[in-house]
Amino acid sequence: MALVLSRDTVDIENILALNPRKQTHATLHSTAAKKQVKKHWKRNSDKSCSKCEQLENNFDDIKHTTLSERGALREAVRCLKCADAPCQKSCPTNLDIKSFITSIANKNYYGAAKMILSDNPLGLTCGMVCPTSDLCVGGCNLYATEEGPINIGGLQQFATEVFKAMNIPQIRNPSLPPLEDMPEAYHVKIALLGAGPASLSCASFLARLGYSNITIFEKHDYVGGLSTSEIPQFRLPYDVVNFEAELMKDLGVKIVFGKGLSMDGMTLRTLKEDGYKAVFIGIGLPDPNRDSIFQGLRMDHGFYTSKDFLPLVAMASKPGMCACHSPLPSIHGTVIVLGAGDTAFDCATSALRCGARRVFVVFRKGFTNIRAVPEEMELAKEEKCEFLPFLSPRKVVLRGGQIVAMEFVRTEQDNDGNWKEDKDQVVRLKADVVISAFGSVLSDNKVREAMAPIKFNRWGLPEVDPETMQTSEPWVFAGGDIGGLANTTVESVNDGKQASWYMHRYIQSLHGVAVSAVPQLPLFYTPIDLVDISVEMAGLKFPNPFGLASATPTTSSSMIRRAFEAGWGFAVTKTFSLDKIFTQRPA
Repeated sequence: MALVLSRDTVDIENILALNPRKQTHATLHSTAAKKQVKKHWKRNSDKSCSKCEQLENNFDDIKHTTLSERGALREAVRCLKCADAPCQKSCPTNLDIKSFITSIANKNYYGAAKMILSDNPLGLTCGMVCPTSDLCVGGCNLYATEEGPINIGGLQQFATEVFKAMNIPQIRNPSLPPLEDMPEAYHVKIALLGAGPASLSCASFLARLGYSNITIFEKHDYVGGLSTSEIPQFRLPYDVVNFEAELMKDLGVKIVFGKGLSMDGMTLRTLKEDGYKAVFIGIGLPDPNRDSIFQGLRMDHGFYTSKDFLPLVAMASKPGMCACHSPLPSIHGTVIVLGAGDTAFDCATSALRCGARRVFVVFRKGFTNIRAVPEEMELAKEEKCEFLPFLSPRKVVLRGGQIVAMEFVRTEQDNDGNWKEDKDQVVRLKADVVISAFGSVLSDNKVREAMAPIKFNRWGLPEVDPETMQTSEPWVFAGGDIGGLANTTVESVNDGKQASWYMHRYIQSLHGVAVSAVPQLPLFYTPIDLVDISVEMAGLKFPNPFGLASATPTTSSSMIRRAFEAGWGFAVTKTFSLDKIFTQRPA
């Protein structure tokens, strides 16, 4: 006799049917039916691009590293807090990564942001755009585990975004005397040329050291340099760059817009005549590296360099950057982007947002030689950009004053590793727009002349000491792209940081003041650090109410000393072991 069980009403039974139960038979659904059901529930994008999400005019954040508070706390707990952390050794600005991650895990978001901004005044920008897979994340000891390395960039972005929302200004080092009581050397005139990452970093640290007469000259009407004009809104919003500039201006740094080298007669010589005792050159590489086959081509033909295209996209998509209210570049049909660096992929993903139907990223070498960081390439791939390797541009085809195609020749690598072009293998691609992203140079002779009398190297860039960032003229320093050493935003920030200390030493030497050989750059401070949290217990005053008690942290003097160095207010010991026992024999 079959087992008979009671049944509830239909609505209750439908809910109960969702619960796990013992399987009595295999399920059967046709493939056709499952294909239709899958479309209803699928959350990731379909392989077919016929119904892809339209990206035109969509400049929302697309970074996979961005974290919510819940995600940040879960990620921070995973960190091993390595004693000799390899992530810190891989960071150009030498952030104390394990410490700021510990602060996040303890929900001390201000403490985390303070640590980050103390070593990197552009901590939020770098949290968003740093190629972490090639830097800190690449050194993470969890890289080979199933869960993968720590999302350090996302945690850095999270902590500094929380601080940004606090709307707290930066203040001078509380241990410094008032401005009017500072020695004469701290009132000298200092000029920084260009308001990019290197200059913003250098000016921030000089102001933290106590210098009060710092001026940045920027030829454009916005701060940030390439961070503003060439990194798209969906990777780095303008309000982030402006936030970091405002923190710098909190310390009294002045920015003069519409003025730069070779403009209105400004040269290094005129700056010296105007009384500037030290100058930092951080103007980047302002000119595109333009191949000879593009001579005579203009935007109305459908040709852009990255230096033309990305600033146009930025001005149209970054609120607050300028008051121009310009439209996005009118891009339609098929776009060819030439190059395989980060800038090329920014051009490709931006072109989709300007209306391009298809985007081909064409480069001379293979996938294993792509210079862009993996994160950039993966984003372009996800957005259905197509990659064409082993092609070298040879000719642009115009018809009726408009680009209609490009011709390429195949490239091959010989046994010695040299790349050669095979002119017998010709490839012709139809195109409506061509964007060249072959890097940047300093080609403006007026700017070069304005930098006289500093010496230039064989690449046409100023000769710079890689340790001090000093040029052939002792009072002139340089960093960022124009220094020839930095390839990323964070490296430019570190150039400015490095230069600030040696500019400080140089200026002090002019006044006969000796400076420590060991760099001692001040930390980041806000009014929060002025709050008195000292307490009195048993007639004793302690700097804060946070103390250590009992074993094992307080069983030896070395442990207690380390606790005080870490900021603990007091230590209570019960069992104390002597580190050394001295005995003396009677005479």
